[in-house]
Amino acid sequence: MSVSVKGAKAADRREANYRKQGPLPADHPSVATGKVGVLLVNLGTPDGHDKKNMRKYLEEFLTDARVIEWPKLLWYPILYGIVLNTRPKKSGAAYETIWNKELDESPLRTITRSQSDKLAVVFSSHDRVIVDWGMRYGKPSIASRLEALQAQGCERILVFPLYPQYSAATTATVNDKAFEHLMSLRWMPAMRTVPPYHDDPVYIDALAASIEQHLATLDFEPEKVIASYHGIPMSYFRKGDPYHCHCQKTSRLLAERLGWGDGRLLTCFQSRFGPEEWLQPYTDKTVEQLAKDGVKNLAVFNPGFVADCLETLEEIAGEGEEIFHEHGGTNFTHIPCLNDSTEGMKVLETMVRRELSGWI
Repeated sequence: MSVSVKGAKAADRREANYRKQGPLPADHPSVATGKVGVLLVNLGTPDGHDKKNMRKYLEEFLTDARVIEWPKLLWYPILYGIVLNTRPKKSGAAYETIWNKELDESPLRTITRSQSDKLAVVFSSHDRVIVDWGMRYGKPSIASRLEALQAQGCERILVFPLYPQYSAATTATVNDKAFEHLMSLRWMPAMRTVPPYHDDPVYIDALAASIEQHLATLDFEPEKVIASYHGIPMSYFRKGDPYHCHCQKTSRLLAERLGWGDGRLLTCFQSRFGPEEWLQPYTDKTVEQLAKDGVKNLAVFNPGFVADCLETLEEIAGEGEEIFHEHGGTNFTHIPCLNDSTEGMKVLETMVRRELSGWI
């Protein structure tokens, strides 16, 4: 018997078995299809600023091998023996100072939800597009939102890591988690990810407009303006992470766009952790030195963050201002992140429309 004949008979037997099973019951759930999902993903947030919630959040964050690249045999005894027994209380106290008490959540969750809601309105004319949001650490998880989008019929999903400048510790770990979820599925949706947009004109224009609008409200003129980016260890940079280059390019293009050619805009890095050397110059040390050098008026903004959070509101707007005043500075202002402003939403919309090309 030839192979083709055997195959045909096997197909006939399968068809006969399907018929024996009878039609699907009337209440059998139908499979939704034909939708396109957009998932905005930011870093993450604890569910509360108490010790228990902080420990849970920090454990998930600090066990990510993309964030801490030390060998587990070296890192885990430090993490579980020292860090998770001391840092939750300190971090919780910091979160409490910026907590959205009305909604009982962190500002990052409030703002990211609003960004998602506003983007959904933008795409409301496309009945196939569903916009959602999630967090790399904490809730709502990436996996849970991908499941929700697929359940609503999304056969194609665009994952948007909300980081203008690429780093393995941010963009890559979001993509890791998204594809990790896909690995558990039998029926995978098609998936795209949004690339970094550190040098995109719409992003640079939005930052410039935000800065100009904020400075126009002040009764003083900042002598220096610091672009403060989240830092990464120098060892990551030496291994080939492009983050430092992306940050420098953002600052250069922004200074050109603002017409600041006299060294008025400074690039610095914040939020270092542990004993390693991190990208320099450090923001806190720079703020201190500027005040000591006689700079009386200073502005700081955070172009690497698309939403205000602990690192911008507590570390810069809070601690940064204290450092400046303690060492002789007079006027300090923190320029808010783009958040869900008109300029910020235009950036997100532009990136999403571009990456959905061919899908809608």
